[in-house]
Amino acid sequence: MLGSIRPSRGALLDRLGAGKVTPVAISLVTVGILIFANAQSFEMLLLAQFVIACGACCGFVGAGFIGGQWFGLAKYSVMFGFVQVVSSTASSFSQNLIGAGLDQVHWRVFFNGYAMFGIVLAILSFIFIRNRTPAAGIGKDGFGAFLASVVKDIISVGKMPHIIIAAIMSATTFATWLAMGVIWARRLLESVHGFDPSWATLGGSLIFLGMAAGAAFVPWLSDVMQRRKPLMILGAAIQLLCLIALFHVPNPSLAFALAACFLFGVGASGSMLPFSSAADVVQPNQVGTSAAIVTGVSFILAGVLLSRPGVIVDRSIAAGIDVAPLAIAQAAAMPLLICAAIPVVLGFFVKESYPTAKRA
Repeated sequence: MLGSIRPSRGALLDRLGAGKVTPVAISLVTVGILIFANAQSFEMLLLAQFVIACGACCGFVGAGFIGGQWFGLAKYSVMFGFVQVVSSTASSFSQNLIGAGLDQVHWRVFFNGYAMFGIVLAILSFIFIRNRTPAAGIGKDGFGAFLASVVKDIISVGKMPHIIIAAIMSATTFATWLAMGVIWARRLLESVHGFDPSWATLGGSLIFLGMAAGAAFVPWLSDVMQRRKPLMILGAAIQLLCLIALFHVPNPSLAFALAACFLFGVGASGSMLPFSSAADVVQPNQVGTSAAIVTGVSFILAGVLLSRPGVIVDRSIAAGIDVAPLAIAQAAAMPLLICAAIPVVLGFFVKESYPTAKRA
């Protein structure tokens, strides 16, 4: 759901600016959390998820968009990297912090309190977030013409061959990273390799911290080198090699497994560069749309990869296949490995997009 909504939000950022879109997005997330915390039926839970998704889809793209506006397109890549640093660092700790909070208070109390923080943040955003330059707005032709122009922007940007390739490269890298970080790394380290649950949790956190570490310097290094392509390929290759090591090295040591998790995250930070590469080939007033398309495709594929390995595991167990857990894990990991291999191959066919680069 989050991925399917994102492209329209990018176009809205381009047309209305962050000053109008971001405060509304924060408010929607807050309302969604309040609905979730006070839900009395499954239908209310679904409504909460929808409202949260409508707001959250502006988060990552909106933060990068604001950075690009206030620091200029020359710093757009670095600012997007900084956004990912904050996002990944927060993600590495948030699950443990939320779990600790839920151990202390009832979940409804916890999320109602969380929503109070959202209300404060929404008020601050309405007061302080502004557009650095005037946005086009809805225009004199009315809301219908405005929506038509938003759809036109999404189609015109989305059909560009370079945007399609950049979106696929980012999606396959990011989706593999998210699936491993959220679910599969912990399960692999604990259930297959036999490590203590606390170490397995640390391994999952290291995947996020590796992304944060890589996102802090990879976009900067790309600007210094004035190249996107080599680092995109290198990052994807590191991610693929670490994934192979985690699933195909028998009886790995704890240090080896944790190092592989961290380096896996570092390699996945190359998924930041397709955002910059997409922005390189569009007009300045289409940067938000290009970023939203890339991240939208990424989250759609991530939703598939979060569940697909589990489907394979369940089918293997239901079929009564009597094989070792590692063999089942290796079979289940095939969708992840295929996705991780795609950007490595595709990277050799993408054109160099850095504005001053002359070579393909």
